[in-house]
Order: sequence, then structure tokens, then C-alpha cells
Amino acid sequence: MQDKLQVIAQWLKVEPQALRFGDQAVSAIREQRAKWQAPGFYQEREAIDAFLALPVEQRKVVREVIMAFARAGEVDEPSGTDGRKTR
Repeated sequence: MQDKLQVIAQWLKVEPQALRFGDQAVSAIREQRAKWQAPGFYQEREAIDAFLALPVEQRKVVREVIMAFARAGEVDEPSGTDGRKTR
């Protein structure tokens, strides 16, 4: 099925994702990709690349550390006037 979708996309001169998910989904993906590729995210991309290069067991440890920081951050966030956490 994927090969047929590729052929139709080439024939229509559109991206296969647009045929499969619609133009809005493709636009949303492009927007997110552009944000991620912005120069301000260089350190995050570098850290994620380093994380992905680690052996599985080390990635598990790093993931647990990150999740612990995330949980601690949720507890430490100040609440708004309505009692909900603000971001």
C-alpha cells in the first residue's frame, strides 16, 4: 500500500503524508520541525543525540533522572490564584 501511495503522491506532486493525513497535519509537522531546528534548540538537540547514542541501560538511568527532575518541578511550581499550577 505504501508503494502505491508513493506513486500517487509523485504523480500529484504532493507529499505522501498529505495524502495520508491531510494538509493540516503536514503543516503542523513542518511547524514543529522548524521550531526544533531553530538555533536556540542546539543544546537540546545535542543532548538528545548524546542520549540516543548511549547504551540502553544508561538511557534508562538518564530517563529516570530526567523524570525525577520533572516530578520535582511539578511539585515546586507555584500555584495560580485558582489553585492550579501555572506554566
